[in-house]
Amino acid sequence: MISQVQAQAAIATAILLLGSGHVESFIPGAIRSRTAIITSLHEQRPDEAITETSQSMISSDGEANYNDFTTVPNDTTSSTATAADEWIKQDFEAQSSTTSLPSVANQDEDVPKTQQQLLTNGPIRGPTNVIVYDTTLRDGTQMESISVSCADKLKISQRLSSFNVDYIEAGWPGSNPKDEEFFRRAQTELDAKTKSKLVAFGSTRRKGIQAKDDAQIKKLVECGAPTVCIVAKAHLWQVTDIIRANPTENLEMISDSVSYLTSLGIDVMVDLEHYFDGFKFDKEYTLKCCDAAVKAGAKVLVMCDTNGGSMPWEVDEITKETVEKFGNVATIGIHCHNDCGLAVANSLTGAKAGVGLIQGTVNGIGERTGNADLCSIVPSLALHVDSKMTCNDNLDEITSLSRYLDETLNRTPDRGAPFVGSSAFAHKGGLHVAALERSPDSYQHVDPAKVGNKLRVLISELSGRQNILGKMKKLDMDVDENTVAERSLVILDRVKKLESMGYTFEGADASVELMILHSTQSYCLPFRVLDYTAQVYDTDVDSASRVMSKMENDKSTSTRTNLARATVNVRVLDDPNHEDDFVDRLEVSEGNGPVDALANALKKALVPSYPELATLQLIDYKVRILDPASATAAATRVMIEFKDNCTDQQWTTVSVDRNIISASLNALVDGFEYALKGVESGCFIEDFE
Repeated sequence: MISQVQAQAAIATAILLLGSGHVESFIPGAIRSRTAIITSLHEQRPDEAITETSQSMISSDGEANYNDFTTVPNDTTSSTATAADEWIKQDFEAQSSTTSLPSVANQDEDVPKTQQQLLTNGPIRGPTNVIVYDTTLRDGTQMESISVSCADKLKISQRLSSFNVDYIEAGWPGSNPKDEEFFRRAQTELDAKTKSKLVAFGSTRRKGIQAKDDAQIKKLVECGAPTVCIVAKAHLWQVTDIIRANPTENLEMISDSVSYLTSLGIDVMVDLEHYFDGFKFDKEYTLKCCDAAVKAGAKVLVMCDTNGGSMPWEVDEITKETVEKFGNVATIGIHCHNDCGLAVANSLTGAKAGVGLIQGTVNGIGERTGNADLCSIVPSLALHVDSKMTCNDNLDEITSLSRYLDETLNRTPDRGAPFVGSSAFAHKGGLHVAALERSPDSYQHVDPAKVGNKLRVLISELSGRQNILGKMKKLDMDVDENTVAERSLVILDRVKKLESMGYTFEGADASVELMILHSTQSYCLPFRVLDYTAQVYDTDVDSASRVMSKMENDKSTSTRTNLARATVNVRVLDDPNHEDDFVDRLEVSEGNGPVDALANALKKALVPSYPELATLQLIDYKVRILDPASATAAATRVMIEFKDNCTDQQWTTVSVDRNIISASLNALVDGFEYALKGVESGCFIEDFE
């Protein structure tokens, strides 16, 4: 099946190259039967007349103007040329009547749901319809300190497919062995749906050779991906000064690469590198790059803000002009970088101007300052623009997807990330919380549940009584309203006093909940620490450089590295069946430091009575000196984050003390106690005091 522009381009190319003897190879099979007639016409008139005729025919519908590519003499066209003109038009009409031509997807129609139909039904036009193209596994991995194994790339691909992004750009098979391994393993380790979404990234062919002979083009073909995205220079200065190619040669590199890949049945997208900067530098040449790609069969033209310096109003203007010229024959895409903090804004601006495909990464990871963040773009389009995307039905999984990626890449999640961050729907001021109690829409632009997130009420010295009441209601406490109101004031007062001492409860919800539970008569401690000791020891005291050397030796010789010992005396249930029989249990444990030793000893003492603590894990430990001027006598704030590996629940506790060991133990005790807050049978421990 050929498109109108493909047919037009073939006719024009045939006319221009009649004398070369290679016309046949440039014409789609649907119109090759007429080649002899065109050749006959050529023999009857000058080349210039035929060239001018082909131009007038092609530009008659206003869709394309090939004057940019040929020089047309001012001679008057002969009658033979006029006859040729008429035949070409009639021939094309005849071909069109028997060939299904793609049309722009109507903005009032749903985008086809199956992967194979995304682009075969014609160009997609935004903002009503938008294709989501993920490049986390390729462009995202170029971010500093990010590295991902082949096995993890396979897992992430599966998760992206489950979320139902349309395309997954998984790597550049011609650039490194890891990406070659990925595409090889993908053929057997990924399901059919995920494989259908894979895109292999590459480049146009090198200068001076044909595409079929280019090694990295061969890798793209051999990798088995159904779609290929090739990067091409679209900035005249980049062409002449960076890759040092002739401008015409660059156009041939684009055309040859795309036509070769499409001839093999591969869907081709073209990333037009430095598009916006190139457009401002030499618009005519940048549009020629688009034209070369479209004529060769590219289905998507991706405008790249490669340096990340374009402003939204520039993106709007350039996108509209590009869509006007090529939006009827190809889907226009956009790829933005975040160097000015505008990647999301520019992507949304592009969609509003007609972009039908948006490239981005999960959590906005990418080289330098990152790429456009799909975790902001997708919810914005779905909830504020009402765009139709195949992943709309899975929008409530986007927060989970964001955190899954961070966990897999061993990154700390951005708490302040829009939509998916833990602070995205967190409220601190008492006035805001009071308003939210009356209407969630008073201080939220969307329902957090729609993106899989949740509302959080923060407790701090800026909080009002409503913040505490919200927490108490969440705990579903069985007390009357008057008692709740009274205790909320007491707790709020305590919070403000503690924060004046250096506590912070904004990121320590577990400590706040325990404070509320301790204020109720029905709550009793599941265990109690009676006393503890911690010792730190070493066989030698050495300078920093010699200590580092010793640590390396320890690793190589597998010598013991435990440098601390802790003893904990706890009152716990003696029987795991929670009978009312208590015992004071003394346990000793070692660790790499005093806090590690205390955690090990505490867990050792509690697990026999509370087996559920066996899956408890400490995943983060933070220390902050609150008054550095006090030197070694300074108050220290300790925050510890816990995770239950059985339920995947996480929580954080906080404590402040001038003794860092005491602060650490208090935070540890709170963390263990929070894990047992649902246990009822510890209620008589206090009776033994």
